[in-house]
Amino acid sequence: MTEPTAEQPAPQQRTAGLSRRRLLGAFGAGTAGVLAAGAAGGVIGRATADDAPAAAAAPTDAVPFHGEHQAGIVTPAQDRLHFVALDVTTDSREDLVQLLEDWTEAARRMTAGRDAGPVGAVDGSQYAPPDDTGEAIGLPPSGLTVTVGFGPTLFTTADGTDRFGLAARRPAPLVELPAFAGDQIDPAISGGDLCLQACANDPQVAVHAIRNLVRIGAGVVSVRWSQLGFGRTSSTSTGQATPRNLFGFKDGTDNLKAENGSALDRFVWVGDGDADWLRGGSYLVTRRIRMLIEPWDSSSLDEQQRTIGRTKGSGAPLGQRAEFDPVDFTKQVDGEFAVPETSHVFLAHPTNSGTAILRRGYSFVDGSDGLGRLDAGLFFIAFQRDPETGFVQVQRNLRLDAMNEYVRHTSSAVFACPPGVRDDGDWWGRALFEA
Repeated sequence: MTEPTAEQPAPQQRTAGLSRRRLLGAFGAGTAGVLAAGAAGGVIGRATADDAPAAAAAPTDAVPFHGEHQAGIVTPAQDRLHFVALDVTTDSREDLVQLLEDWTEAARRMTAGRDAGPVGAVDGSQYAPPDDTGEAIGLPPSGLTVTVGFGPTLFTTADGTDRFGLAARRPAPLVELPAFAGDQIDPAISGGDLCLQACANDPQVAVHAIRNLVRIGAGVVSVRWSQLGFGRTSSTSTGQATPRNLFGFKDGTDNLKAENGSALDRFVWVGDGDADWLRGGSYLVTRRIRMLIEPWDSSSLDEQQRTIGRTKGSGAPLGQRAEFDPVDFTKQVDGEFAVPETSHVFLAHPTNSGTAILRRGYSFVDGSDGLGRLDAGLFFIAFQRDPETGFVQVQRNLRLDAMNEYVRHTSSAVFACPPGVRDDGDWWGRALFEA
């Protein structure tokens, strides 16, 4: 549950004077402060978008499938998620390539509101399985996007095997995430050779997409783990209001936005210097973060707000009045700094390092545990140009975060998402396999 952007140096002991971080805050080191003064030039936040937001699409409309980048990254975040990580169960490169071609065609059809296959759910032979499962019959596209990613183990297995002749083409940044203090990672719900992210404004449309892609992959892939999500926890467009997470706070106020073209080029899209086949793609990090709902609900409003660093009602930084007011790390209230140095906002805010990630997470409630406590939290999703200088940098800085008392990271994965599909003859990962 990190704020969307920069890591900061470890908090320094307060002195009678201003720390460097607070000094930066004094010069407007908020959303449009330090980064605006640096090479990025106004890269973060609602007030610094490069372009005006496009006219909002209806929740039922189709999202274009073809493009320079995959849909489902900077696409205005939909309300529902079905995410799945898969293991490749074959050693046949040809079968894997055919699956990617088949998946691309099925996703192209489903994102347009059509059946997964050309025959459909009901028009084929009565004595053969349909090429669509049918639960989306009569439903509109509902903003469906499908995004694919390749995990480190697709290139080289844990024991060093190069099953598909891809080891030499693995990008250097595509490595498993390091361990972080406090992690409680379950390997059974972590990692994966491939991933599929389906986002839509109708949960049935998202589930339909994943169900059919998994069906198409039978004999080539198997599901390793999956996650359903509801209620986006970030806005990815300036036209979207900031949503709330299950702690009741606005989440992702300072997230990168689709309209911040220069920021996306700097922080999200892979460019020169990385693997040629990945140029125009991005790296995807997922973390299943269980939120300890019951302890949080028994804490005082003041403690909650000091833990986050924002007011619960308006979402304003502590010491300010409105959500998008710049964070002022120098402001004092009753003789104390308004934004505590252990607060989430303080530790994750982009005041001086110039790092940013594009957040695209979702809330989840997966029933309850054996003690009657809600198994609920945030399925964190972030896209970045390099995980080491993106998520990893931010997460390491959060080791002193007061929020750590209320969250547990239980799942972790990283994937390289190739660029978009350009036309009807293109398919996911073509540049990787055909070079």
